[in-house]
Amino acid sequence: MAANVFITEETIEGAEDGPLAGRTVAVKDNISTAGVRTTCGSAMLEEYVPPYDATVVSRLKDAGATIVGKANMDEFGMGTTTETSYFGPTDNPAAPGHVPGGSSGGSAAAVAAGEADLALGSDTGGSIRCPAAFCGVVGIKPTYGLVSRYGLVAYANSLEQIGPLANTVEDAAELLDVIAGSDENDATTRSEGDETTYADAATGDVDGLTIGVPTELLEGADEGVRETFWDAIADLEDRGASYHEVSLPSVEHAVEAYYVIAMSEASSNLARFDGVRYGTSGGYDGNWNEAFSQARKEGFGDEVKRRILLGTYALSAGYHDKYYKKAQDARAWVKQDFDEALSDADVLASPTMPVPPFELGESLDDPLQMYLADANTTPVNLADLPAISVPAGETDGLPVGLQLVGPAFGERTLIRAASALA
Repeated sequence: MAANVFITEETIEGAEDGPLAGRTVAVKDNISTAGVRTTCGSAMLEEYVPPYDATVVSRLKDAGATIVGKANMDEFGMGTTTETSYFGPTDNPAAPGHVPGGSSGGSAAAVAAGEADLALGSDTGGSIRCPAAFCGVVGIKPTYGLVSRYGLVAYANSLEQIGPLANTVEDAAELLDVIAGSDENDATTRSEGDETTYADAATGDVDGLTIGVPTELLEGADEGVRETFWDAIADLEDRGASYHEVSLPSVEHAVEAYYVIAMSEASSNLARFDGVRYGTSGGYDGNWNEAFSQARKEGFGDEVKRRILLGTYALSAGYHDKYYKKAQDARAWVKQDFDEALSDADVLASPTMPVPPFELGESLDDPLQMYLADANTTPVNLADLPAISVPAGETDGLPVGLQLVGPAFGERTLIRAASALA
């Protein structure tokens, strides 16, 4: 069993019947649960109890699922290892002594360890796909707007999505069927109007499927990761798929653009945590500025402070056009490249993560290493596209994930392709 999977172990019973009746679900601790603590892995919200359910939680309950706990996570979703949590790191059940990935590491570990049948995570730059790859499970990052974000504590609004984690593609698709769809509380959501369920798409039939392999997403990958990836592609070829290489020149700048945009949005979103309306109190009487400063000093961890400071700098007078505007231009370029590549392929494929799971503690003193590990996942969020990570095999006994990316609202094609492997 993995250590420190749950922040709060409190059972929330769902309806007596429904498509998920009898199934247990772990919910990432940045998704609101009425009457149950939602801490975001932070001292700032250590005792925060929401008065309402997130839309996805209401849908889980209506579907008959039993929520078994709130899963550990990197503080406010900022991290790739689940080591920035105020409540301590989570061990990887698939590779003890290694990180489970992040920021939804507790959600992936809960599924991998058998502590929950299914889990919900959130993905801003790879936070579902990274832990899915590191823990050897399946994770889906839906198209932006497919799943309601109402009740998700915001990190970077324009990038993040809630999505499922499970042991199989079909199980993940069944969970996606429950949580997807428009929501009057989230104006960015939409309904597809397709009556075919996502679970029905998990046929494993890839005959005639065309796969584009972006060469840029292989260049920095560990040799063992590349070998495992190509073995998985060969498996898909044996089943009737074909592949060809494609180019995404813009991804060279995607990580930099992503972190400018994400940190800028985080700086704005986290301004609400001032020790007055939300979070721990600064304890200073009569001087709001001192109280505000002290509350954030005590309530936020080092990684969150780092990102807030960088985001505030990027948005400051004289630097907005130099950093934030350029990052948005790069985002448009990334989306254009993906759309062009997908015009000649059904899906794009790459290693989910360019490296196998880090050892616990390995990357804590090198945040740049952690940021660069997101090179294959962040471009997908910039392009607002869906992606799935499935187990591809192992290198030196450590899990390796295969990432498939599809066109907007092309989840059924991704599920069809991925179900041939998991």
